[in-house]
Amino acid sequence: MKTYLSVCAFFICICFLNAQEIVGTIKDHVTNAPIPFVAVQTAEFKGVISNEEGVFVINLKDIDSNTIELTCLGYQSLTLSTNELKNLDYNIQLTPAINELGTVYLSNTKPNVDSIISKVKNKLKTNYKSDSLSYNFFYRETSYIDFDNLNLKVNKASHFKKRQLIEANEKLNRMSNEIMNGNFVYFTDYSGNLKVMNNEQQKLNIEKATKIINSNKNISLDNIQEKAQNIVLRYLDTTKTYKLKTGLFKVEDSMSLANDDNKNDNPNELDIKNLRKNTSSTLSKSKLGSSSMLITILNTDNYQYTLKNASFINNEMVYLIEFEPKRSRAHYTGSIYVSEDSYAILKLDYRYAKGKRGDKLNLRLILGVKYIENVSEGTIIYKKNNEDFYEPRYIKIESGEYFYINRPLKFIENSTTRNKTAFNFKIEGQTRHREELLFSNISKLDTSEFNTFKENKTITFETLRKYDAKIWSDKETLAPTTELKTFDAENE
Repeated sequence: MKTYLSVCAFFICICFLNAQEIVGTIKDHVTNAPIPFVAVQTAEFKGVISNEEGVFVINLKDIDSNTIELTCLGYQSLTLSTNELKNLDYNIQLTPAINELGTVYLSNTKPNVDSIISKVKNKLKTNYKSDSLSYNFFYRETSYIDFDNLNLKVNKASHFKKRQLIEANEKLNRMSNEIMNGNFVYFTDYSGNLKVMNNEQQKLNIEKATKIINSNKNISLDNIQEKAQNIVLRYLDTTKTYKLKTGLFKVEDSMSLANDDNKNDNPNELDIKNLRKNTSSTLSKSKLGSSSMLITILNTDNYQYTLKNASFINNEMVYLIEFEPKRSRAHYTGSIYVSEDSYAILKLDYRYAKGKRGDKLNLRLILGVKYIENVSEGTIIYKKNNEDFYEPRYIKIESGEYFYINRPLKFIENSTTRNKTAFNFKIEGQTRHREELLFSNISKLDTSEFNTFKENKTITFETLRKYDAKIWSDKETLAPTTELKTFDAENE
């Protein structure tokens, strides 16, 4: 009887815990397509954003007045009680907002897109504030490396035996095949607080951090070359050191296989300074500095604009304006949603226009190196706070690069005989990188609070083999995508 009661108590507890968390999906009423980036408000200044698949996660304890409000530019807002949400089986449909552009054009004052953009620019400093603020956030990073070509080979060695040369190339070939057939996806989540006095004075506090990665496939362009070099070094005289000559350059630092034994790196420990740089760089896209996307797309010399729609959203007229390059130096196309009342940009979507690229370097014929930034896109969503400033609610940035490296490497023995080993290193592929920032609270920051806070130098990540929702159950986070939920490093 005691055992039976214990089992019953266990299942009651499990049901209670599960009931505290709501997982919902939001779709378009007309197309049934998932709607990303819907604001799910649980209290006056609290809530989450649906992910790219229209999925959101909220905790029942965060819901005030037993209702949630869903808002998304381009859709009619919807308020639901928790009972209504349950009756819908947590599957919600939003109705597209009615296009009021025809009605607006029939009014006495015809909206002019250039006039709207001019007012937006004039009110930037009135609408947005970015200094002396403390940002509570959740950060998610997803990185991919796809290899199209990988060729590692010892061409000749003045002191290799034939058997050793064959054996070294077999190991290099196996390594190449494993990398080419590998699935290199890395997930990093962390939450914390970024204190920003200005662009130069910033401090970061990390509360919790996790990463999901297959440790056997922790790969980068640098350690591919390092691993290949170590295979070659094993067949050289391990009592000697070597200089590495590559193309027109010569690395004068001596190297040997024994040097690796002295490494004391903790792969789970990351430098706070680097994390602060990543977080601040993503945040800067929403601000008014030199890297701001607002400043970039509001350059009327570079871009032209088209008024596509006007809708009433939450009793507020909102203009949908599309932009595209007017000059060759402009790179982006996309859309902005502008409030008629405040002329603030509420949402910005951008991507490279057709035929446009970012930074590039093509020294393929001279040094065997080529690099092209071929993906740059993002979404920034702003929300008005209780002081009528517009602050970032959610930021997503995606980037992608093509890379090509083809160079001969030569190991030169540090001895009178100067034995040489010729080695070819050729690698080609694509990298993709997605960063997301969700802000749960943004508050004023005074100088004394900033000065007294001591920033740690490093943070230790909890390394997982697969996503664990329980770790983040007490935080406002982004719901995991299907890719993240189903990724299991043990099976990769």
